Amino acid sequence: MKEPIFLDGEVHEKIWGGKKLHELFGYGDGKGKMGEKWGISAHKNGDAKVLNSSLKGETLSSLWEKHREYFGGSTQAEFPLLTKILDASEDLSVQVHPDDEYGKAHAGEQGKTECWYVIAAEPGAEIIYGHNAKTKEEFEKLASSGEWDKLLHSIPVKAGDFYYVPSGTVHAIGAGIVILETQQSSDTTYRLYDYDRVEEATGKTRPLQITESLDVTTVPHHVEEMPMKKVISENMSMITLVESPYFNVFKWEVRGAATMNATGPYTLISVISGTGHIRIDDDSYDLKAGDHLVLPTDVTTWKLKGNMEIIASTPGEKNS
Repeated sequence: MKEPIFLDGEVHEKIWGGKKLHELFGYGDGKGKMGEKWGISAHKNGDAKVLNSSLKGETLSSLWEKHREYFGGSTQAEFPLLTKILDASEDLSVQVHPDDEYGKAHAGEQGKTECWYVIAAEPGAEIIYGHNAKTKEEFEKLASSGEWDKLLHSIPVKAGDFYYVPSGTVHAIGAGIVILETQQSSDTTYRLYDYDRVEEATGKTRPLQITESLDVTTVPHHVEEMPMKKVISENMSMITLVESPYFNVFKWEVRGAATMNATGPYTLISVISGTGHIRIDDDSYDLKAGDHLVLPTDVTTWKLKGNMEIIASTPGEKNS
C-alpha cells in the first residue's frame, strides 16, 4: 500500500470542553462542549474510519487485524498508539494513569504514557504536572485532607510547549488550553480530584478513584529529561520532541517544499496549522489543519509542500 490512510475519528463531548475544536479545525457544528477529537485511534471507545481509497469506511482496528503488512508486520495485539486533540475551556480533573502491569491487571488494557504539544494557550493558562509530596504517606495525608494547593504542582504554559507525561504522573490540563496528545492506546484514567463539579445531566459529582490513584502514582514526582533535537533541512525544520519506549514524537514546520524519509515502520501525521500537500510517487494529496493520516510501511519517501505545522509520531521499541 503506497498511499496515505486518511482517518476520521470521533468527537467526544466533555464537561470541560469548549468550541475551539470547531474554530481551529472545523470539527463538529460548534454547538456542543466538544472536549476531544480522537484523530488516529483503533481503541474500542473511538475507532477511526478510513476516508479514502478502496479502504474507505474500514476502521483502523480492522486494518490492524487484516493487514499487518501496512504496519511493518507488527506482532502487537492491538494498534498501540492514539492521537487526539483536546480543548479545555475549563480545568480537567486531576488524574493519573497506570503503567502496563497495573493497567492489564486491573483494567484489562495497557497502561497510559502520554505527551502533550500545546497548540494554543490563553494568557495565564496553567497545567498541573506532578506533586510536591516526598512520601506516599505525605501524599495520602494531603489528598485525604483536601490540601490540594500544597500537594499539586502547577506550571504556566504557552503555545509551543511540550510535556512528556509518563504513567504514574499526576496531571491536569488547565482551562484555556488546546493540546495535541500522543499516547498509548488506552482509555484508563483514575481521577484524584475534580473540583467538586456537578454534571448537568446527572446532578451529581463525577466518581473518583482514590485507591487506584494512590496505587499508581509515582512518589516522589520525577521529571525525566527529554532533550529536544532540531534539524533544519531544505524548507523545513524537524524537531524531535521525545523518544520513548512507547512512541517517538516530532514537530515538522514546513515552509516550502521538502523531501522526507520514513524513520519507523509506519508514521502517524496530524496537521495542526496551515495547508499544503503530500506527494507520494506521482500522486498528490491535499493537507489542511485538522487532518489525521497514517503513512503505511511501503511509503518510505514522501514530499511535503506548503505552509503548515505537523505533529508526527512513530512507535517506540516496545510498540514496534
